[in-house]
Amino acid sequence: MFYCIVNPSARSGHGKNIYSMFEEKCRVQGIPYKVVFTKGPGHAMNVVKKITSPGSDQDDDNEPVNIVVMGGDGTLNEVVSGIQDFDRVRLGVVPLGSGNDFVRDLDFPGNPSDLIDRILKGEVVRKLDIGNIHYDHMTKTLSRLHDSRIASDRRFDVSAGIGFDAAVCEEALSSKTKNKLNKFGLGKATYGVIAIKQILHADQPSCDITTDTGEHIHLDHLIFAAAMIHHYEGGGFKFAPDADLGDGCFDLIAGGDMSYFQIFKALPLAFFGWHYGRKGIYHIRAKEITIKTALPLWVHTDGEVLLKSDHITLTCLKQKLCLLS
Repeated sequence: MFYCIVNPSARSGHGKNIYSMFEEKCRVQGIPYKVVFTKGPGHAMNVVKKITSPGSDQDDDNEPVNIVVMGGDGTLNEVVSGIQDFDRVRLGVVPLGSGNDFVRDLDFPGNPSDLIDRILKGEVVRKLDIGNIHYDHMTKTLSRLHDSRIASDRRFDVSAGIGFDAAVCEEALSSKTKNKLNKFGLGKATYGVIAIKQILHADQPSCDITTDTGEHIHLDHLIFAAAMIHHYEGGGFKFAPDADLGDGCFDLIAGGDMSYFQIFKALPLAFFGWHYGRKGIYHIRAKEITIKTALPLWVHTDGEVLLKSDHITLTCLKQKLCLLS
């Protein structure tokens, strides 16, 4: 059995066309399947919770649960956050978002038909780390597109961050301009405009970052801090060029105490992964990271923003995610 979670609005509605291809292949090969089209924030997560919980409609709780995600990084984040038993779940991903940072450093076939064929073989091809974020303090300042219920823990598969990158995501998620530009494949242009605005006007409070190994970073003016599993976030910025996707550690990238000139000089370099060693850029590797800020800031998980916080703890879970793609 394959459960297919489809974001029907992905690629301005083209997600349904890709799903039709998946459906036809399942019919031809005699593979049983079920499909769910997501209806809004939190829907995919709730569906996956039911599918992967003990006593679900699976014939045998010992059998693996195959889930295929057709959508962007946000849909994938909800699916990963909803999984109740990672030992049973095998995940296939057909990327349909505007950013698709999850697949940038994976050797996925570029042709959706070839990718679906590989997924339907039902073979685990790799195991990847995932992260868990715990909101040690949850404020009442919520994102414009937050889930109806927000738990104190949330998983992520690409990155989680606080500050600048999360603020850009929060504004872009509800941007009407982005939705219009997405129809022409130009949605990323929205992020550039919002990024400049955030750099010039966002709060930069003091911050303390500590790790399980005892390392400590203090910044008087934090710009952002991101715990990276993959190399890329933000639609292609190579913030963690040396990241290992299965070593059980985050690559933490933090920026702060920088002038506007230094920020605008470092940001283009980060697109190519050339920002290490620049003044105000910090890089450490750790399994667990605690971040405290003097003011609550937006926090994102894989680009999804729920609320502001001034105290978060991030934990890396080694090779929990079994991929069919």
